[in-house]
This record gives sequence, C-alpha cells and structure tokens, in this order.
Amino acid sequence: MSIERLISSASRLRDDADELGAMLVEEGSVDCVYNPLDYAWDIHERYIQISGGRGAKTVMLGMNPGPHGMGQMGIPFAATSMVRDILGIRNIPVKQPSTPHPKRPVIGLEYPREEVSGTRIWGLLSETYGSSDRIFEKVFLVNHCPLMLLNGERGVNVTPDKISGMTARKLLQRCDKHLKEVVDSLNADCVIGIGKFAERRALNALEGSGIQVKGCWHPSPASPLANRNGGADWRENVRAVLP
Repeated sequence: MSIERLISSASRLRDDADELGAMLVEEGSVDCVYNPLDYAWDIHERYIQISGGRGAKTVMLGMNPGPHGMGQMGIPFAATSMVRDILGIRNIPVKQPSTPHPKRPVIGLEYPREEVSGTRIWGLLSETYGSSDRIFEKVFLVNHCPLMLLNGERGVNVTPDKISGMTARKLLQRCDKHLKEVVDSLNADCVIGIGKFAERRALNALEGSGIQVKGCWHPSPASPLANRNGGADWRENVRAVLP
C-alpha cells in the first residue's frame, strides 16, 4: 500500500539525510543541522498514515523545514493550530536534535508561535476542500529536503539553495530520489512546486517522466507576492494550480 511505501521511503531519507547533514557541518557549509524526520519521527509517521492513503494524485512540494513549522513538528508547513485543528494530530511527544542550537529550542506540538506559511497553506486547503480527509483525497504535501540548516550564534535559517559543494549536491540528489519515490508510491500525475526552488527541483527530478510539474508562489510572509492585496493574490495563484 502507498502508506507503507511512503513511510519506508521517508525512513530511508531520514537515515541518509542524517549522514549528509553531519558532513555539511564537518565541512563547514553550515554550523548546525536539525533532522525533524529523526526527532519528530512519530509525528511524521502519523502524518503519513492520515495523508498518504486517501488517493491524492497531486504532490505539493515545499523546500525544507522552517524553525517554527516542520522544524518543530515534523510535518510539511506545520503550524500549531493547523496541525491540531485541521490534521487532528495531538499528544505525540518529540525528542531533541542530536546537537541542539541554544537559539532554536524544539518544543513540538505545543509550540507557541504560529508558522505563517503553514497557516496560509493549510488554511487555504481547508477553505478549498474542507476536512483533512477531503484535502488528502486531492493533494499530498512533502518537503524536498528534510533538513533544517542553521548558521551562527542566532541560528539563522539557511535554505538549501544557499549552500554549495559536493555534499550539498549529494543531498539535493538524494532528495530528488525521494521525490520520485513519493510520486511513484502515490501513482501521482502532477507535482506543484511551492516556490521557484521546489519547482526547479521537481522539473530536474522528474524530467522525461511524463509527470506534470506546475508552480505556485511561496506563502512566506517575507514574499511580496504572498502579501499582495492582503494575500488575496497569493490565494488566487495557488487555487489556479490546485486539482
């Protein structure tokens, strides 16, 4: 079944990303790496269990975890209220990163700050489709890279497009492989890249496969496009590519 295949694929990515993340730190590409597929695995597994077997043929692809979202809860575009009220995931504890950063504590499902990108994405999906069951009949959300990359004393969040070198390329290639496994597990026919980076990775990974790749604006509050007209233009842009 697709759920078992998705869980197996995610567990392999978790283990491989652990090794590659340690190499990134060792070579000085970043100062600290968090792998929420490791310390928040129980939540991520539960997410796949409720989302991966509903029949969705469209994959929505994000970039990588943020410190207030998946970095806390192991769910793509996680936001505290969205995970609780829409996905119905509660009372699952998280462990801790192998090398915690003092400025980036991991709290888990009770994290007090809402991730704006997550409230926008899951809020729009709920408005469009309704319950989580109905959402997952249409779309499955996954991040391209599972690692949160941090730099400096403040633990500045570094996106994968900002690192380079052999290990960074190996990481992206491994993540491309995982995307292909997700598409295959779901028998999906479309991938929507949320933001230009995710769209480019999908085009690269799925070249020649016949899988349709679309793109939409990223919901980050740092994006002028996402904020334009109070977010109305962003919602219209995303709705235009949703199934």
